[in-house]
Amino acid sequence: MRHRERHRSERIGWLRAAVLGANDGIVSTASLVVGVAAAEATRHNVLVAGVAGLVAGALSMAAGEYVSVSSQADTERADLDLEKRELAAQPQAEEDELMRIYVRRGLEPDLARTVARQLMAKDALTAHARDELGLTEELAARPLQAAIASAATFAVGASVPVLTIMLAPLAKLVLIVSTVSLLCLVALGATAARVGGAPAAVGAARVALWGALAMAATAGIGRLFGTTVA
Repeated sequence: MRHRERHRSERIGWLRAAVLGANDGIVSTASLVVGVAAAEATRHNVLVAGVAGLVAGALSMAAGEYVSVSSQADTERADLDLEKRELAAQPQAEEDELMRIYVRRGLEPDLARTVARQLMAKDALTAHARDELGLTEELAARPLQAAIASAATFAVGASVPVLTIMLAPLAKLVLIVSTVSLLCLVALGATAARVGGAPAAVGAARVALWGALAMAATAGIGRLFGTTVA
């Protein structure tokens, strides 16, 4: 039977985008509606602000992730193109370079030469991409995947404060939205940490801290201006 190991690093691309999207969806939308509600706005106006924040934030996250990860993908392609040219122009120098990498990793020079030669005979570009550039198929930049994951998870996260607006009493809207959002942030941080192999308490604490600071800041601004939105 073939032994197949699944490592957490294989999840890093979509996990980073998904956690960032959900966290930002909760924090930014909850902070927005808390700030508007603290200014003594009507439920309708708070709800409009929340929905607008959800739509704008999801599209912004998608665009930002796509542009950012596309830049990373462009850099990876440029490095691979350069490596292709070097392999075509100086195959022996590239073999020597690969051999020296394996020697630094602990192989004897003769064995390192044999390994380098055999790997280059099978797939020289893949060997150099992996061992010289640190590029693998599992960790390759995927712009569309990152954009979709960020937009979708932002919308899911942002729906928490938006749904809370519709269900909570207007007089306690700030308190209830803040509490529900913080609880969701704690759950998100703990889950993301567990999936990534880190302590759940650490992940929960760091997202809750920043979420609480953001909501406290916007609530303060709302109360400071204290103007009912017409």
